[in-house]
Amino acid sequence: MGACCTTHIKYQGRHRADDDLAEKEGKGHQQALPTPGHNGAIVRLQGSSSFISMYTRKGKKGINQDAMTVWENFMGEKKSFFCGVFDGHGPLGHKVSRHVRDTLPFKLSSIIKTSQPNGCTENDAAASAGQSYGKNDSNGVNEDRFSSWEASLIRAFKESDEELNSGLSFNSYNSGSTAVTIVKQDEHLIISNLGDSRAILCTRGNKNRLIPIQLTVDLKPRLPDEAERIEKCGGRVFAMDEEPHVLRVWAPDQDSPGLAMTRAFGDFCLKDYGLSSIPEVSYRRLTNNDEFVVLATDGVWDVLTNKEVITIVASVKKQSTAAKVLVYYAVQAWKSRYPGSQVDDCAVICLFLKEQPLVSKSLYDQDHNHNHDYDMSKCGGSQLDFADSNICGDKKAEEGGTVINCDFTMDKSIEQRD
Repeated sequence: MGACCTTHIKYQGRHRADDDLAEKEGKGHQQALPTPGHNGAIVRLQGSSSFISMYTRKGKKGINQDAMTVWENFMGEKKSFFCGVFDGHGPLGHKVSRHVRDTLPFKLSSIIKTSQPNGCTENDAAASAGQSYGKNDSNGVNEDRFSSWEASLIRAFKESDEELNSGLSFNSYNSGSTAVTIVKQDEHLIISNLGDSRAILCTRGNKNRLIPIQLTVDLKPRLPDEAERIEKCGGRVFAMDEEPHVLRVWAPDQDSPGLAMTRAFGDFCLKDYGLSSIPEVSYRRLTNNDEFVVLATDGVWDVLTNKEVITIVASVKKQSTAAKVLVYYAVQAWKSRYPGSQVDDCAVICLFLKEQPLVSKSLYDQDHNHNHDYDMSKCGGSQLDFADSNICGDKKAEEGGTVINCDFTMDKSIEQRD
């Protein structure tokens, strides 16, 4: 990459041309009707609802291999959610990601349901689903609740992976998928991660400013523990000469497949050599300071930092458009940052934790109306103007993605309409 240049650009809102392009690119993503799911859930594969915005866009590499799903009223509980995004790779990666999208939440719901005794009360069912009431640790994590959820999620991931290798109509030997999922029940948030998709939380810090909290770690071979597991199982970890900064996972006796992650569904060519389908599961207790969660595939994180993502999502006037706007600006960043490369697929789910869009008011009252730029450089992020794309830089985003080293100022007019 070239040397980093410093540019101060102010974003002055979306132009009509931007809206027309977003509308053109969004054809085929109109509001889809939800379908019934297991145990009374409402399943969405695209569109929006009171708390949800979701959108995916095909890149320039062929068929869209990203998939996503939201199960509202998960486990039959009002305002409970299962959200997941899945990034396929390999020749049949799109089939893997879509299969996992459809089977994983169903398996999780079924596992929890079958663990409940017949005739149990609603509180008993909640306890069986991971809401048992036991001792909290120093961080407020209920150990019994987390252990129950962790076991159920690991089992659901394992069974979904095994199903991919049990005579389906497509072969997952050289194809696979990431997964990042959340389950929200009341103030409880359970996060599962497999691969290098990512989930972040937007919360409020000192002086009511918005800050991002990364909920997952990108599980790549550059992590010492991950690389050690691969090598102990006979796999190899090294980077190719043409991209020395990208470590990949290889079979012991051939230079393939060169996977850029250490955990995934499918990819059975590497399962004997340390590639794992066991997710990292974590828990977070939500507070009144928390605003929304964003799940996205690496097509977003490779070009936007966590701070940029929450700023874009917080800026929209209509929460229903948040995912689409974020994908649109990620695409513009790809085109500006890598004009000769192929834009990656992008998939985004935004889960808003409050019905009213309270984020934007505080963001602009504190920063824009007082004639201060929304300075993200203090948080390690980059700043950029997505519409007027003189984008440059050679930094790395949190957990290894590429970021853009320019200044970024949001305006209230960022989202005037759908």
